[in-house]
Amino acid sequence: MTATGASEGVGARGAPVSNGPWWWARRRSAVLDVFLAAASALECVVEGVSFAHEAQLPELLGMLLGLLAGPVLLVRRRWPVVVVLVSIAVMPAEMGGLLSVVGLYTLAASDVPRRITGLLAGMTVVGTLVTTFLTLREDVATQQDFHPPMWFVPLMALAVGLVLTAPPVLWGLYIAARRRLVESLRERADGLERELSLLADRAEERAEWARNEERTRIAREMHDVVAHRVSLMVVHAAALQAVALKDPEKASKNAGLVGDMGRQALTELREMLGVLRTADGASGRGTAASGAPERLAAVASRAGAKATVQARVPEQSAAGASAASSSAGPSVAGAESSVPGAGDAEAEGPCLTELADLVGQSRAAGMAVELMVDESAEGEAAAGAGRRYAARVERTVYRVVQEALTNVHKHAPGARARVRLAHRDGELAVQVENGPCEGGAADAGLPSGGNGLVGMRERVTALGGVFVSGPTEAGGFRVSAVVPADASRG
Repeated sequence: MTATGASEGVGARGAPVSNGPWWWARRRSAVLDVFLAAASALECVVEGVSFAHEAQLPELLGMLLGLLAGPVLLVRRRWPVVVVLVSIAVMPAEMGGLLSVVGLYTLAASDVPRRITGLLAGMTVVGTLVTTFLTLREDVATQQDFHPPMWFVPLMALAVGLVLTAPPVLWGLYIAARRRLVESLRERADGLERELSLLADRAEERAEWARNEERTRIAREMHDVVAHRVSLMVVHAAALQAVALKDPEKASKNAGLVGDMGRQALTELREMLGVLRTADGASGRGTAASGAPERLAAVASRAGAKATVQARVPEQSAAGASAASSSAGPSVAGAESSVPGAGDAEAEGPCLTELADLVGQSRAAGMAVELMVDESAEGEAAAGAGRRYAARVERTVYRVVQEALTNVHKHAPGARARVRLAHRDGELAVQVENGPCEGGAADAGLPSGGNGLVGMRERVTALGGVFVSGPTEAGGFRVSAVVPADASRG
């Protein structure tokens, strides 16, 4: 900003721009000041000659005084106080009218403290008042036929002083106020722009965090739904290999069971990937894909319901993995057509009432597993009966048990396992513990990605619970989780 209050030296975004010489911000400002200085010098030279005649001084001295006072306007933007002081100094010589007006305007529009501006403006008014009063009184005295009242000369001197001083000062103050207002608005606009940029960055960070959380949740759901099914399929395949030569008919049934389980696992995986592709395509077209997580949860819940139906085998076998898998074969064909409560499963996912079926599914694969519920006299069939927790709590406990049993199949084939469920005041506790692997048990060769324990911990801690896992002194492994019963419903 210049001393005149014009928006000079400031770019479109508030950045300083200086392409003029010396203290001028722009060439246009320099040209204007040069023109004003030349006009003021010419005025002062003419008035200096007149003053020299009246004072009976050489004309050259009057011209020299005018040439010294008039061009001071060149420095009005840098030293406005100097310009006003020079104009006050030459007032007794009755010169510098333009110099005084422009100097007062520049002073009022500059950043000079207002007390200094008021002091110099008052000195200018007094100087103009005295000079005008003396001049008018002399002129009235020389005219014999003009006899004005006594108040005429003081009033006219006061009027001339105010007319020559008040307008430039008031106009300069207005320009300065407008300049400060523009500057404050520009600063506010810049501040708002910075805040909007910061908010946009934070929104992008939150969106990225949400995407990462959703990817983690999708990976966890796929791991829980598909990995358990595929692990059991591999266990049945190992049993099939063991009885292939001894009992071809039983081996054929087991092969059919493995094929059905594989096809169902592949179908569930395709459904999940289809949901993801639909969401990606909708986001690419600019369409909201807010229903993708709900659809994915429905797919995962439907998969859990199918797994539960398959675990309900009408025949029980105590001869090991091969006999159990052969008795489960006839029930696979009608699994999809008769799913009791499938709508509820899609809405809420697996619950505590399905723990017995989950344990039975692992027992059918050859694992010696026991389910115990505290203060329950009805055994496994009463797991969670009479109690209803938040769907998210029951689903989390179910997934912990499911993944723990899958890990037993992977890392401790032939080991005995025990599932304990405890209903406490305000919380739900579950523990899955297995003994050491039996030496004679055949290893199914299941790969491990190292994500099972991580996924269980994430599920439990997301509800404010506590998760602990580690080996036991007997050489087995223990997984424990405590989940608050009043966790928010999922």
